[in-house]
Amino acid sequence: MVSTHPTGVQHSGSQYLPQRHDTKANPSPNQELLPLTARVHNHDSLEIGGCDVTTLVEQFGSPLYILDEETLRSACQQYRDTFKQYYKGESQVLYASKAWNCLAVCAIAASEGLGIDVVSGGELYTALQAGVSPQKIYLHGNNKSREELILAIASGVTIVADNWYELHTLVEIAQPSLPIRVMLRLTPGIECHTHEYIRTGHLDSKFGFDPNDLDEVFTFVSQQPALNCIGLHAHIGSQIFERQPHQDLAAVMVQWLRDAAKFGLNITELNVGGGLGIKYTESDDPPSIEEWVKAICQVIQEACAAENLPLPKLLSEPGRSLIATACVTAYTIGSSKVIPEIRTYVAIDGGMSDNPRPITYQSVYRAVVANKMSSPLSQTVTIAGKHCESGDILIKNALLPKTEPGDILVVMGTGAYNYSMASNYNRLPRPAAVVVANGEANLILQRETYEDLIRQDRLPERLKNQELGVKS
Repeated sequence: MVSTHPTGVQHSGSQYLPQRHDTKANPSPNQELLPLTARVHNHDSLEIGGCDVTTLVEQFGSPLYILDEETLRSACQQYRDTFKQYYKGESQVLYASKAWNCLAVCAIAASEGLGIDVVSGGELYTALQAGVSPQKIYLHGNNKSREELILAIASGVTIVADNWYELHTLVEIAQPSLPIRVMLRLTPGIECHTHEYIRTGHLDSKFGFDPNDLDEVFTFVSQQPALNCIGLHAHIGSQIFERQPHQDLAAVMVQWLRDAAKFGLNITELNVGGGLGIKYTESDDPPSIEEWVKAICQVIQEACAAENLPLPKLLSEPGRSLIATACVTAYTIGSSKVIPEIRTYVAIDGGMSDNPRPITYQSVYRAVVANKMSSPLSQTVTIAGKHCESGDILIKNALLPKTEPGDILVVMGTGAYNYSMASNYNRLPRPAAVVVANGEANLILQRETYEDLIRQDRLPERLKNQELGVKS
């Protein structure tokens, strides 16, 4: 949010379109700013999935999440196929659905052969309702409730145990004749350069068992007939560009695999987590999906060979790098405020309630004006949300063409942690979302109404029909 737009020669919004120098190339979606289908048609308007963005706003209103199905499917296919290409054993890609969990997104991921990583009973319920096979659902969480665990057991999904309290709870509620399929989440103690709030692999983390307790954990689990421990899991963070931390993680996990065998545990699955970053700005340079997968596969295979271990089933959990670039958010521009020699504010009809990442993580985004894609980027403005918070700034120092009320602003890379973290702050209804493909747009999330906002409100009888004012 607070960093400025890069200086230098700037052309127009068209410069952000996916580059297609080689029509035979298979671009990695996480290395693009706009969805793979983004085009500018002859009316100088942005088109995604064959649909004109300004027309979508006219039809569905704004703010509006626009999900490009082709980009999402391409990312799913690249993960799935690259693991098959470079890993000699069995593999399974899981979509980390906390990035955006809804029926349509889960269904698209599952149709491409992906499983689903969920972190709550609500996400689990959604994945099941979307038709995802329970055998491909993995439940995470550092403080799962008893009710969530019971739902997971009844549904037949794999539970990723995070701590001693959870292990003891699982033993208490298990049925002797039906062992619970579990994985163990371990903290690898690997640092990576990412935001403090989204680092999960270092030792000072709320997630996972401490590696110093490894022998004790393995001993306990091996003595519990109610627990069928089939795998180990670790995750080192999010929005990571470095390759080495993930390679280090893979090597450490094979050592854990070797150690587990000493306790009679038949570990057949290793889950290396996710965390591959995406391109939010021009200067971001994340590895491609293929580069990331190839490096992980190579290290796992080499480490297993060195330890004379059979190859485990290899799992990974990409979230952001699957969904973020596939979605943009369209807003309608409203008021503006010019403070001479200081700043120009341009306000939109959304903000921190539909994208809390800038105010929470100081995240940086890029934007275009969908109805002025070839217009020169002639002004630097601060894009302000409409909420009653001075910190509700979506992008500071954004380069845009000259804007007017009614223009459609499109913010890129909003598929991850935008809708999933959205709120009703200031009692704003949450936006609608559409999925676009081949010129067709389908509603996947209905826009909330004012009636929706008070649906869960309850007004006690004693507060009804009271006269306003001060009693005499």
